[in-house]
Amino acid sequence: MKVNRVAVVSKFGNNQAEDAAKKVVKKFLSKKSTVFTISPVSVQGCKKVETMQDLKKEKLDLVVTLGGDGTTLRAFRNLENEIPLLTVNVGGNRGILSEITLGDVDTAIKQILAGKIFLDKRTRVVASCGKEEFPPALNEIFINRKNLTKTAEIEIKFQNDTVKQKMDGVIVATPSGSTGHSLSLGGPILHESLDVLIITPVAPVYRLESIVVPDEKIEVICSQDCNVVMDAQVVKSAGFEEPIIIKKYKKQAVFVRLKKRGLRQMNKLGF
Repeated sequence: MKVNRVAVVSKFGNNQAEDAAKKVVKKFLSKKSTVFTISPVSVQGCKKVETMQDLKKEKLDLVVTLGGDGTTLRAFRNLENEIPLLTVNVGGNRGILSEITLGDVDTAIKQILAGKIFLDKRTRVVASCGKEEFPPALNEIFINRKNLTKTAEIEIKFQNDTVKQKMDGVIVATPSGSTGHSLSLGGPILHESLDVLIITPVAPVYRLESIVVPDEKIEVICSQDCNVVMDAQVVKSAGFEEPIIIKKYKKQAVFVRLKKRGLRQMNKLGF
């Protein structure tokens, strides 16, 4: 795998992650790579940009993230193409999505240059409302009522089926997101390679279990104005009874893996 053009992304506002990013930048500079960093991280010889949005116009071979799961989710949301990510847990909590820790970076670079890795491709989802398409999500899209004093009626359509019930909201999660908020609400853990989505109701009036469906179009209509939340990081709005369309994103998320493991995220959770 080539590493001619590499971007290094660190956890925002975290000194530990920013210091680690500088060390990683120097490692790739020593390999004669062109390296991009995001302000305020800067190393002599690298190219600094102000935001991740600025990286969209650059043709990259690899992105290295240093932080926790939030940093990984932020990176994937801003990468429209299938650019491989090497995820390094620095300053994160459990690092469910991380592949390595900082001490493994040298080994990882050697394996990448030798081609002794594999690319783990994951489904992403995207929501749209009206004529606006929202940023893609790796883990989940959460739709919830804005009016907290009145329970909403939410209609969920998938394939030829419809579920309609009063509830506080609904989560549409990918297999990668099955170990996130969906799991905390009783949803199943899915193997990350499956081509399905999980529909998990939030506080339904009459108990309704999670539903696993093919990763095709899902339509959600809420009887109130609602929020549409991508990976718990970006919030958009949808109006009263305005259809929200959720579908598989055109490009997958790609992780750089040093070795094959089954149910990675479940293992990280300690099961």
